[in-house]
Amino acid sequence: MTAFLANILLALAWMALTDSFHAGGFATGFLFGFFVIWIGRRDRHTASYHRRLLAIAAFIPYFIKEMVVANLRVAYDVLTPRDHMKPGIVAVPLDLETDLQITLLATCITLTPGTLSLLVSEDRQTLYVHAMYIDDPQLLVQEIKQGFEQRIREIVQ
Repeated sequence: MTAFLANILLALAWMALTDSFHAGGFATGFLFGFFVIWIGRRDRHTASYHRRLLAIAAFIPYFIKEMVVANLRVAYDVLTPRDHMKPGIVAVPLDLETDLQITLLATCITLTPGTLSLLVSEDRQTLYVHAMYIDDPQLLVQEIKQGFEQRIREIVQ
């Protein structure tokens, strides 16, 4: 049985024992199950599960912060009379290997207002990104690589 399935079953058992059949009860049971599995782990698969789950938990606030900042920047540009855009296309060299990793990166970039993933090169080594605000192309590439790409690599590997 995988650690994730065990965690889900422990969360459902927690809900049944506490008679709390709602999202908060499931979340509490999931956290309880996470710590039970963490304390009783015996192999590298459960250690990998915990590492991934913590990476996902760290990714969510980062993504929300990036979304809020990008929304505020676009909203400011729309509401002010002066145009602040410096649009352009940058080539982001990829360290990600699988289609899933590249798709997650492209999706995160596209979901962030002001940026859009355009194309992945045929050799899957470059992602072309259109951005509304490019003050320094190298800085944008560095932000993508150290932000989204690094966190996606931590989650998937």
